[in-house]
Amino acid sequence: MLKNFKPRIYQQTIFNTSINKNCLVVLPTGLGKTAIATLLISYRLVHYPKSKAVVLAPTKPLAEQHISTFKKHLDIDKEKIVLFTGFVKPAMRAELWDSARLIVTTPQGFENDLIANNISLKDVSLLVVDEAHRAVKNYAYVFVAKKYHAEANHPRILALTASPGSEFSKIEEVCRNLSIEDIEIKTEKDPDIKSFVQEVDIKWIEVKFPEEFEYLRNCLMFALKKKLLEVKNLGYLEGRPSNHSKKSLLILQANLRGRISSGEKDFSILKSISLLAEVMKIQHALELLETQGLGSLEKYFEKLISQAKTSTVKAVKNLVGDENFKKANSKLSKLLDRGLEHPKLKKLKQTVKNELLLKENAKIIIFTQYRSSSLKIKQVLDELPLKSEIFIGQSNKEQKGLSQKEQKQKIESFSKGEFNCLISTSVGEEGLDIFQVDSVIFYEPIPSAIRSIQRRGRTGRLSKGKVFILTTKKTRDEAYRWAAHHKEKRMFRNLEVLKKNFKKIDFQQKELKTFIPKTNMDIVADYREKGSSVLKHLVNEGVSIKLKNLEIGDYLLSEDVVLEYKTKKDFVDSIIDGRLLKQVRELTKYLKPLMIVEGEEDIYSQRNIHPNAIRGMLSTIAVSYRVPIIYSKNSNDTAAIIRLIVKREQNPDKQKFQRHTIKPLTLKEQQEFVISSLPGIGISLARPLLKKFGSVKKIINATEEALKKVDLIGPKKAKKIKELTDSNYQEAS
Repeated sequence: MLKNFKPRIYQQTIFNTSINKNCLVVLPTGLGKTAIATLLISYRLVHYPKSKAVVLAPTKPLAEQHISTFKKHLDIDKEKIVLFTGFVKPAMRAELWDSARLIVTTPQGFENDLIANNISLKDVSLLVVDEAHRAVKNYAYVFVAKKYHAEANHPRILALTASPGSEFSKIEEVCRNLSIEDIEIKTEKDPDIKSFVQEVDIKWIEVKFPEEFEYLRNCLMFALKKKLLEVKNLGYLEGRPSNHSKKSLLILQANLRGRISSGEKDFSILKSISLLAEVMKIQHALELLETQGLGSLEKYFEKLISQAKTSTVKAVKNLVGDENFKKANSKLSKLLDRGLEHPKLKKLKQTVKNELLLKENAKIIIFTQYRSSSLKIKQVLDELPLKSEIFIGQSNKEQKGLSQKEQKQKIESFSKGEFNCLISTSVGEEGLDIFQVDSVIFYEPIPSAIRSIQRRGRTGRLSKGKVFILTTKKTRDEAYRWAAHHKEKRMFRNLEVLKKNFKKIDFQQKELKTFIPKTNMDIVADYREKGSSVLKHLVNEGVSIKLKNLEIGDYLLSEDVVLEYKTKKDFVDSIIDGRLLKQVRELTKYLKPLMIVEGEEDIYSQRNIHPNAIRGMLSTIAVSYRVPIIYSKNSNDTAAIIRLIVKREQNPDKQKFQRHTIKPLTLKEQQEFVISSLPGIGISLARPLLKKFGSVKKIINATEEALKKVDLIGPKKAKKIKELTDSNYQEAS
């Protein structure tokens, strides 16, 4: 099935391992991981001629790149090599699935198809997981891989990455989640790949932190130490405040939030959490000042000041009102008025200029951590005789971005040489094959082995490459430089240890087949719940899910039972923004409305809202609207509760219960009660029916046509009402 393709010896060696075992392949960028996937796809489809292969890629541009490669090198009808992304409607994906032999897909949409039971993995003989280091925690790769092993008749997994992570526990987690049985690791020092590795010259370009910036930095540092000293005085910080890293402070903040969640209401804990939130914002400001420049810091200060005017969050208000913050902001304005900027920009401009002198149309990629910096970099480079474009992610709440279609167009234009400098944020770090990139420039070091390797891997593919890393002396740039260096060394040490001891490690992998019960239960879930852990737990427990756009509630558990699902944070947020009462009113249109509130944290400490407002809302929901509220600990607990309700509701032999009230009702309430018990009619629909017809008798005697004239009474409800009122009573035999 192969064409225009001759594998290298090391690719064949790795392929031989992957034939018989689920294999994790760790191979430097540019050395043909996709080629190994091509070999194995061909092998599996030949040996299982009625099967399919699926390739998972984290982004649409990367998935499209794979499609192009497979069409070039696999002798398969091009119509049977298909791309699944969020832009292809579920119904179309289900239709394409039936005829396809090779499917390249982004993981989130594929996960949704599995949850909704739109496709079956039974006939998939190979699952290729690209950028496999993502297969941790709740990422879609994890669910897809487990579901695959539960359903496939002939499962085989090939996992590909250039950098699986520096922590031994994370590498183990990837292996466990993907049911890995063997590991193939190749480094640039291995003799069988050495001849294919292009030399990459790495140069560190150091700049001094400007003296003019020192006063601004000192203001921020004074503010930082002041906040940390307050936390220390409250008894929650040990040692000197300056000895604590950002990571240790985040851990402390999480621990304090945990104490609040467990029921502690101490003001000092709440105060410390707020102070640490201020510290994190100051830390971010310092990072922008030291590693990015004044323009990025100005945008961040403007954002904080704007939030302080509209937000109820005390951390933002307190920080903006802090004297040291005010001094820093004033100094920033003066520096900007003088036209000062970070010396990195001047060095960057000179570096790019030198590269263009060596090669007139040199292809250059510049990586920067922040979008605001990319704009400033482009502004500076526009002064040179080169064409540059910014490559960023999609739009978010705060900033406009590039659509996936625009991203694809930029990469194609850059590959064709229509412009020669790509200024990219992290979206360009992973997986994209852009050949003949002469130089890669890091605007800042990053404290991640994975991302450092990914960035460097954009050059040195077909010929010698260059990497320049801009570093500001005596700043966190230097700390990040060495953090990435040590993490990378640790990653390769851990990989070697794992490979040597791999067979001795018991991952205790359990296939879903062993604990999925046979069941005929099915529910309808709102499409917006598609990424929910609750849905994944329900699927794992054998419940069939149908995703729809529900107008009322999040889950339809039977004809009568509708469920509104909220975490405790979302519950409180929906009180503040006014959504909750409207949602509850809508629920009462069903006979058996229900609400689940999930989380172990304290509901009264979620937002700055008086406890009586929460108590009042809980009382209103339960008493005024008669909607029961069930509390659950976590998503697993929520799924278990839902499953039990579904089992009871959808059991054909279930006992019928008749509702009784403890206290006598008024005549009006009794009339509403009788009508609300009709099929699909809750208290909210009972009232307009009674207003329209005037009495219970007239409603019972009304025709289907007359019933349909009432708002929200459709043909189905009208028909069911008439079936109930007009059918003869038959005793059970």
